Amino acid sequence: MKIRNGGPEDIPDILSLLDGAVAWLAAQGRTGQWGDQSFSGIPARVEQIGRYGGEPFLIRLAVDDGGRTVGSCVVSEQRPGYATPVDERELYVRNLVTDRSRKGSGIGAALIADALDEARRRGIGLLRVDCFGGDDRKLVARYRALGFTETESFEVEQPAGPWTGQILEIRL
Repeated sequence: MKIRNGGPEDIPDILSLLDGAVAWLAAQGRTGQWGDQSFSGIPARVEQIGRYGGEPFLIRLAVDDGGRTVGSCVVSEQRPGYATPVDERELYVRNLVTDRSRKGSGIGAALIADALDEARRRGIGLLRVDCFGGDDRKLVARYRALGFTETESFEVEQPAGPWTGQILEIRL
């Protein structure tokens, strides 16, 4: 596996990874994070992911030996609007998704290590991420295992009710 820069032409691969993640979660009855509808079938989600193909976002892709995209990490120095501002420069993981058929193979860890390297390259001492913080909190635990520390919880109003999130950080 290697990690390379991505661009607008890679948005379909990212959507495919997200569709796979939604199906994987839904098969386990864990629909609180993203529901049970594919990302590529919801125009607002397609538009959201499509924005990652331009400034101020950097797409980093994990690609297997056959050239297939098996993971994606999108970072930006701009935090999402629901995240509490900080008084320093930060690199924010805006989206992280891996091929669920390769669960446990270290793709997510490699992409986070790459994001930490990018923060260092930019002279930034803070990497933050947010994730689904409801239900069983397995995703929060996974980020803790990668070295993140929980900072604050938040809620985003959605048509189906509030979505509970958790912000985590790593100080470099």
